[in-house]
Amino acid sequence: MPARTGKQYIDGLSERPPNLYMSGKQVKYPTKEPGLMGGIKTLARLYDLQHDPKVGKQMTYESPTTGDQVGLSFLTPRTHEDLDKRRDMMRSWAKITCGMMGRTPDFLNVSLMSMAAAGKYFGQNRPDFEQNIQNYYEMVREKDLVLTHTLVNIQRNRSGAATALDDSLDLALSVVKETDGGIIVHGARVLATLPIADEIAVYPARSHRLPTGAPGQTSFAFAVPCDAPGLKFQCREPFDLERSSFDHPLGSRFEEMDALAFFDNVFVPWERVFLYGDVDMCNNMSLRTHQFLHSGHQVVTKNVVKCEFVLGLANLMVNTLGSQEMPQVHSMMAEIIENLEITKALLRAAEVDAELDEWGVMCPTDISLMVARQQFIKMYPRMGEILHLLGSSSLMALPTEDDFEGPIADDISKYLETDFSSAKDRVRLFRLAWDTCCSAFGSRQILYERFFQGDRNRNVVLMNSRYDKEPMSQFVLDFLNQE
Repeated sequence: MPARTGKQYIDGLSERPPNLYMSGKQVKYPTKEPGLMGGIKTLARLYDLQHDPKVGKQMTYESPTTGDQVGLSFLTPRTHEDLDKRRDMMRSWAKITCGMMGRTPDFLNVSLMSMAAAGKYFGQNRPDFEQNIQNYYEMVREKDLVLTHTLVNIQRNRSGAATALDDSLDLALSVVKETDGGIIVHGARVLATLPIADEIAVYPARSHRLPTGAPGQTSFAFAVPCDAPGLKFQCREPFDLERSSFDHPLGSRFEEMDALAFFDNVFVPWERVFLYGDVDMCNNMSLRTHQFLHSGHQVVTKNVVKCEFVLGLANLMVNTLGSQEMPQVHSMMAEIIENLEITKALLRAAEVDAELDEWGVMCPTDISLMVARQQFIKMYPRMGEILHLLGSSSLMALPTEDDFEGPIADDISKYLETDFSSAKDRVRLFRLAWDTCCSAFGSRQILYERFFQGDRNRNVVLMNSRYDKEPMSQFVLDFLNQE
């Protein structure tokens, strides 16, 4: 079928709702659940953009199997031009969300594409797994499904002395039974962001070889529908507080939700299994298939848009308050500009230096993307702090939309007006700033960006081990050896 519309996405959730639990009850109708409806409507807007008369053709491409127009994030890039087209498509989606939804469908679409292109990796020990991952990619592409994913087991003990087995086998998602038709898995995983999805992809968790006789196989990769029997998502409390878009402009639109995934003896058919039982293959899956490069390309594209949004917001704030000529404001605005330009430059460098990998896929450069993602761990919390400093007391005691119709509306309009803005325009802007850096939604954004890129200590080890420093060392040695 061609790329979906927003209505088709919503209809799909209505017909096969994921097994969501929130605020002490089961969510039977997620498309009608107040705390989830805003995010669902925004995802529908993304899908509708694929059919927009002006930009729809830049959002899709012709399916190699059916000839239908399918989402461009599924494209297997073979050239630099393909990467550019895909980035433009991902940027268009990110602009709709102001960069505030980190798990829009393109994030997993590009990952699934790279895994399917590297199908031979999955089929090394079991040739049917190669066909499984490629069939699954084609099915998701042709049905234009929304995926969530999870890749980390819950830990009971995070002390340095704890081992993977201590974390432990009664908590970790593991295989409890094999059958002729598939495997049965039991346990829990974190974190499934965007459970308002059609399917969940279970990535391999970092595994160690089990000792002889140890119960439960924990090395695998598979996918199942979000309404699979026994699969339950425990959602956090929603940050869409059921308020107007004036009062909570971001939370009311961009709640993508985060959830724990509980697997209670969930059956996974063999055709949905992509890796099984090989610890090394599971641990190396992301690096060998270059999945992390393509998801990184999507992430940094989103981060550019997020920087642009923060810069535009900050500029409007200082213009509204008339503080744009203050020296400290110049310094903070320059810092946001630097963040934007550094992120843009690293994204472009990753694309310009892209090369074909062993699977024939054009891959952005890993170090440029890694540096961009590492920097954003520091950039985004700091940009939230800058918004605090720029807004200062103007972020406090903000009236609501209803207050402008209340008994002291005239006082609000009189006293909150500035030389550069009406009271209502000022409050609307600063409620947006509040929702960006102060509200529960804004705080979750800072937490997400701080940890979503991965643990910084582990990342710096990876960067040091992967970066080729020898040419620079040789440069210095050559200088020392000059006569």
